[in-house]
Amino acid sequence: MSHSLFDSEERPALAARLAPVLRSWAERGVNFGTSSWKYPGWVGAIYSQDRYVTRGKFSKAKFESTCLSEYAETFPVVGGDFSFYQFPAPDTWAKVFFGTPRNFGFGLKVPEAVTVHWWPSHARYGSRAGLKNESFLDAELFKAAFIEPLEQYGNHVAVMIFEFGTFSKKDFASPTDFLRLLDGFLASLPKGWRYAVEIRNKDYLGPEYFEVLSKHNVAHVFNAWTRMPTLTDQIAMDAFTADHTVVRALLQHGRSYEQAVKLFEPYEKIQQPDPATREALRQIADRAVKKKRKAYVFVNNRLEGNAPKTIEAVVSDET
Repeated sequence: MSHSLFDSEERPALAARLAPVLRSWAERGVNFGTSSWKYPGWVGAIYSQDRYVTRGKFSKAKFESTCLSEYAETFPVVGGDFSFYQFPAPDTWAKVFFGTPRNFGFGLKVPEAVTVHWWPSHARYGSRAGLKNESFLDAELFKAAFIEPLEQYGNHVAVMIFEFGTFSKKDFASPTDFLRLLDGFLASLPKGWRYAVEIRNKDYLGPEYFEVLSKHNVAHVFNAWTRMPTLTDQIAMDAFTADHTVVRALLQHGRSYEQAVKLFEPYEKIQQPDPATREALRQIADRAVKKKRKAYVFVNNRLEGNAPKTIEAVVSDET
């Protein structure tokens, strides 16, 4: 018997509990998922150990190459961070989407080749390190290298996310300078896709930014992140700029990525609950239902220690 998207038969306990609840939310337009999916720490809760055994032992390689199909039996969407670091090749897209239900969606990060203004001074960038990125906000590159290969998989693309790192005064003297470029870029994007913008400069959050996004029906990404205002504060700003809503609950306020990794790996359980962020996630979800708008809520392990259990707390009113 093949597994359906929300089949709860013979599933691990957490998956069996979550699947019908998340299906109910998805039917009302609110899609909860995690930021990625290849976490052995979820075996026994979301994943079935026996699916990934080779020669009597758990196979990490088998797990990483096949666990997405089991993930999709519980969750309706997943965050796709993998697409941030390069333009995936056509065969990569085929492998990623293969084996997932037709209505299973991805929140795909647009490659940094489009969103980074200056290449970081890091060894992995080779000769580009420290140089200005000449393809920053290049709409034609984005269309040719990202949109076109995805056209045949359109049903799997829930939203495309443009994540911009923290800009310095070297990048832009003022938010207006960036927003002028962003406005022109968004105006040139192909219609028929959902887009969202995530920024990491809290001083950019203001009427001019929200107006640019609203003009193009592009969602502001409500992002719980180290140096951004809390989700509660972003809700208070009425940062709803499109007919769809996108949330990425990444880190607790004031905590760095490195600190969260050190605290929470291997992500087997919740270690530091964040009641305020949970409540904000539920408020955003409830608003989407009330307004009859699509919402995509992505939760990261590094928020509390275990993303599936954070989601369970949110959808179970355990805030």
